[in-house]
Amino acid sequence: MNWFREFEVTELAFIAAFLVAYGLYLFRVISVAKKLKTSFGSVFIKVFLRTIYFALFIIAIMGPSFGGARKEVKSIGKDIMICVDLSKSMDAFDIQPSRLEKVKNEMKKVVAAFNSDRIGVIIFGNEAFMQCPLTFDQNALNLFIETINTSLVPTGGTDFGPPLRMAIRKFKEDKQSGAPTSKIVILISDGEDFGEETDDAVREIEDNDVRLFTLGVGTAQGGNIYASNGLKKDKDGNIVTTKLNASSLKSIAAKADGQYFEINESRNDVNRMINTISKIEGELRDTRFVDVSSNKYFYFLAIAMALFSIDVLLNIKIIRL
Repeated sequence: MNWFREFEVTELAFIAAFLVAYGLYLFRVISVAKKLKTSFGSVFIKVFLRTIYFALFIIAIMGPSFGGARKEVKSIGKDIMICVDLSKSMDAFDIQPSRLEKVKNEMKKVVAAFNSDRIGVIIFGNEAFMQCPLTFDQNALNLFIETINTSLVPTGGTDFGPPLRMAIRKFKEDKQSGAPTSKIVILISDGEDFGEETDDAVREIEDNDVRLFTLGVGTAQGGNIYASNGLKKDKDGNIVTTKLNASSLKSIAAKADGQYFEINESRNDVNRMINTISKIEGELRDTRFVDVSSNKYFYFLAIAMALFSIDVLLNIKIIRL
């Protein structure tokens, strides 16, 4: 038999109070009966009855569980890899407080929304690096997200090919128990792709039945980037303005049977993206049978209430003159 709660101070206090109160009651009854030189044996009928239903009340409070049963448990979910652009253009502040800080806040929403799915994080510029492997651990994911900054990747522009290929490779390496899963890539960038192998990577995404969703971050008007000596400037001394290039993100999402979403100063599609991904049916990870038992407290409570009713209705003379 299993118990919902352990025998603790609360139950011990109830029992102690019952024993003290009834001990004093019996002492008083027996003392009066002896002075009157009369029988007091019938008092123990009530004592026995009340002890029984009091004990049943205590058992009901502790929540006994028994009666074995086998239950089939199916593990169904998705694998989601989030690829985050960490090129210097993500430090632009056309979105407050900056493109990257906004992205980090929205990534935490995605992690919370898919808490029963495995999520991984890849960071990239012109190269890709695994920031967090596929995991169910939300605390670890949020910790890795919090530490993301543009200094984690080498400078030199943005290339979508490496993170997409790394995502495919990690999906293959981390597949659990050989079971198929719904595989999803979320590519987050301002869309300035300078790579030459993006199309090949997108075809690989398609060939492996992976859904690709892109999230564009920035504005068409563009934004500036802070540098150590003020606003960032090009080699000619002009202030650098980086603009959202939505067309490249829309294009690769369409090729991979995905969808494009956007974050700018007046639009935030993250919740819509979450709803769209949620509609994708997760596939079976594994099936197992577990032994289960149910809380049967109500049986003990019902018997205790019946005995309590009998106690109320049963009229016994405690002291017979």
